[in-house]
Amino acid sequence: MDHFKGYLPLSQEEEAIGKAIVNAAFRVHKELGPGLLEKVYEVCFCHVLSKEGYMVQRQLDVPIVFEQFIFNEGLRLDVMVNDLAICELKALETVNPVWDAQILSHLKLTGKRLGYLINFDVPLIKDGIKRFVL
Repeated sequence: MDHFKGYLPLSQEEEAIGKAIVNAAFRVHKELGPGLLEKVYEVCFCHVLSKEGYMVQRQLDVPIVFEQFIFNEGLRLDVMVNDLAICELKALETVNPVWDAQILSHLKLTGKRLGYLINFDVPLIKDGIKRFVL
């Protein structure tokens, strides 16, 4: 399900990355199932994307700029793919509505347009993937 905020279509590269992200989530969930720690899913998810040839950064610190003040420990992203897409990974039974706001804030603060919120602690992974586009 898309959560569109803007009108410009994504680039072909962004769409390809999005497909790879969804496919990686499906592969990891199919192999491991629900119930593990978030870090396990993160490592395996990044491994799958790396094997597919994507540049993956884990636990990436992103500085926040506020009134010309730079705060270096302001934001930590779970996963950044090809410096174009943000993935926030969860492994929790109870969904927290603040996660949507969190990923939208991450997109705005980084200037990225494509983001995924992926919760691996679901019986069907398709129910745990949310796509955001700014």
